Amino acid sequence: MTDVTSARTARRSHHWRRDVTELAALFTAVAVADAIANLIGHQPDGPYLLIASAVALAVTAGFHTWWARRHSHAPPPTGAGLLTEGDDDSSHTDAPRVRASDPAAEGTALWRMRTTVRDAPGSLAVLCGALARLRVDILTLQTHPLAHGTVDEFLLRAPASLPAQQLSRATSAAGGSSTWIERADTHDLVDAPTRVLGLATRTALDAAELPLALRQLLGRCTIHSLPAVTVTGRETGATAPVEGVLEETVMRLRDPSGGAITIERPYLPFTPTEFARARALVELDARLGPRVPRSEHVLTLPEGNEITVRRADQGDLRAARAMHDRCSEQTLRLRYHGPVHDADRYLDHLLSPRFGRTLAVQTASGRLVALGHLLWDGDETEVALLVEDEWQRRGIGSELLGRLVALAIEAGCENVYAVTRPSNTGMVAAMRALSLPLDYQIEEGTLVITARLDATPVRSLPPYEQAGR
Repeated sequence: MTDVTSARTARRSHHWRRDVTELAALFTAVAVADAIANLIGHQPDGPYLLIASAVALAVTAGFHTWWARRHSHAPPPTGAGLLTEGDDDSSHTDAPRVRASDPAAEGTALWRMRTTVRDAPGSLAVLCGALARLRVDILTLQTHPLAHGTVDEFLLRAPASLPAQQLSRATSAAGGSSTWIERADTHDLVDAPTRVLGLATRTALDAAELPLALRQLLGRCTIHSLPAVTVTGRETGATAPVEGVLEETVMRLRDPSGGAITIERPYLPFTPTEFARARALVELDARLGPRVPRSEHVLTLPEGNEITVRRADQGDLRAARAMHDRCSEQTLRLRYHGPVHDADRYLDHLLSPRFGRTLAVQTASGRLVALGHLLWDGDETEVALLVEDEWQRRGIGSELLGRLVALAIEAGCENVYAVTRPSNTGMVAAMRALSLPLDYQIEEGTLVITARLDATPVRSLPPYEQAGR
């Protein structure tokens, strides 16, 4: 109430001063007019001069009123066809002249665009003006400084009828170069700091999340984890300096578990900002050390036996080797597709969270009877199962495969594949039971079954929430 009262008081005092001023001006004008009338009225043509002066004043007042209404500074009436910001009669641009309209009246599409602009005052303003003329709304903007120029990354909402080619041409005409555009979705609406913090949290909770976090951080890229030692014990020489290496479209970082992490993105060079973010995630993983969420799910088999499904890591190496000893040669051969005596050599690699996620099945007595692996293989994802002979044909393999596919969907994988033999009817039946579109390829006696997944990203649940479910 205080603000409203003071405003009203100020308005009244303003009118009072204006009225006094107008009265003073009126009296002054009357006095001057009387003096002029007395001076002119005593001359022979005095009356005619007074009449002519009155007519001239009336015409001048009328012209002033007409001119004020004609050139008023008030905004145009609602509903007038307004040009968008930056459009005027003198503009000369390749972009079409479009009139502003309600964005809700037509469909819109989300785009992610990255372009390089000159590091000069006004360069970004020119680009934003070009986008405004196309009725493109800039939702988010990130800048990546370079030695010469700046890489600007936009999240745009554009009319659905606007093709990507026209958007790219307008960007180039406004000074952008090396422009890259792809469709986005609502998951990209999260601002960059929030997204980076979320990826850091996922990495801190689970060491297997590091490759996935790097892929989501850097967009479409290929990530390879190169071990320092092969499964046969031979040194690979794969390593990288502590500070990492950035080479245009390739960056190499030291893997905290040994070896190197190579990230490739041939279609778009990495920026120093992206390199610094990726290195920070790897350093976080190195400081936290090996870690796997300890969540367990107790299931009851049809015959009444209880089993526990949980995440496994390299701490289960001894139990996994003991399970190998209880498996038949045929079971090991169907799983590893090679000499049976080499099976134990793969376990250290398979149980490492750096190369994927592993689920273990143990009995009520604590004996390990099955392993399921979800392995990151560059842009692809492999699933593999091993069930001890005594526990086969009880639905354990199907249960493990379903959970592995759920993890793959959660990680945003587009498909998963399994490598087996055509005679492995159990694996074939488990893949068919997924009720997903399958592709079959047979080469030299090896069967590759690929299941196409829903590519829509799924939010990763914290381990404690997974355990609750």
